[in-house]
Amino acid sequence: MPIQDNHFALFGLPTQFAVDERALEDAYKRVQGHTHPDRFAAATAAERRVAMQWAARANEAFHTLRSPLRRGAYLCELNGAPIEAESNTAMPTAFLAQQMQWREHLDEARAAAGRGGLQKLIDDVAAVRTATLAQLETALDQARDFRAASALVRQFMFVEKFGDELNAVVETTAADAG
Repeated sequence: MPIQDNHFALFGLPTQFAVDERALEDAYKRVQGHTHPDRFAAATAAERRVAMQWAARANEAFHTLRSPLRRGAYLCELNGAPIEAESNTAMPTAFLAQQMQWREHLDEARAAAGRGGLQKLIDDVAAVRTATLAQLETALDQARDFRAASALVRQFMFVEKFGDELNAVVETTAADAG
């Protein structure tokens, strides 16, 4: 069985943003079952090397498809619209203004050393995350507008990074209060 170039094909899944997570996990386990090192203990060095390549490929594909951010970026790349996150930093003005406002709220919450002001920010970020995921699904699966999806993935990267930062502040605040 040759190693598939496409992560979706490797797992027998449709090439789309909306992924059935259970089907993805089942397919991953199935592929991993075929390539588990125990199955190749008595094999030749070449066969063990190929099995390790399969296992590494399956791990990479699984982690890419499991993450909405990585899956969106992967689909854009597959369809000729690379994300180019390092070189393409253009963002809509409203999005940048929202990011600045979020940062101000986060700085204020840090200065206040309390969680009181964070809940609204947590809710806002969650709502934008959900809306961006819906827009990505529409751009990728229905409209098949990979250039627009590429821009949305770049925005989603900012939202995810800010969400991680916000979660760290929440955890620190909770630890300090506890």
